[in-house]
Amino acid sequence: MLSLMEKPGAKKTPGEYDNFTFHPYNVMLMLTLMAITALFLALSISFVYSRVQSGIGAISIPRLFMFNTSLLLASSVAMVRAKKAYLDDQTQTYQNCLQATIGLTLLFLVLQIVAWRQLFQQNIFPETDNSAGYLYVLSMLHFAHVVAGLPFLFRFLSTAKKHMKEPVTVLVYFSDPEKRLRLHLLSIYWHFLDGLWVFLVLFLLANQLI
Repeated sequence: MLSLMEKPGAKKTPGEYDNFTFHPYNVMLMLTLMAITALFLALSISFVYSRVQSGIGAISIPRLFMFNTSLLLASSVAMVRAKKAYLDDQTQTYQNCLQATIGLTLLFLVLQIVAWRQLFQQNIFPETDNSAGYLYVLSMLHFAHVVAGLPFLFRFLSTAKKHMKEPVTVLVYFSDPEKRLRLHLLSIYWHFLDGLWVFLVLFLLANQLI
């Protein structure tokens, strides 16, 4: 679609979005993801070390944690479809997929709060013991990172609804390389959070067997 806006025979000059690998946005995201990975790995190792040292058993995680995993995976699928719809210039599908991603994410957050309430009802609080403390810290930190990504999803959806009304504005929207880059980065962040949650659930389940 970019070719429709260029003059015939015009020589394309390199733009700031042509080299994605070293674009500042990409570098910042990669550094952020590396920092988050290091944080959760450090907490996971500390959790295992603390359990071994104190001899405290692991806490069984609520079944909602597993169901929430399916919600996040579904949100990842919706995000993939949103990105594909954007690249294919499918206006309505793009918006629908963004709405699905937001809806699934909000449901995940609500049910995660319900899961913590279930732990409270079992008299398992962050201060109960080291196992409980780490369980809450790991899940709440992930919760916070999901919440941090929501405003970007809402902004994409709001911008799409605002500008995707007429053929010209739709053309401009889908031809914007910055939006394409930002959507790609948001997709990476979202898939990372989903993968991180899968790791946490498997890690906590494995600890129950030790």
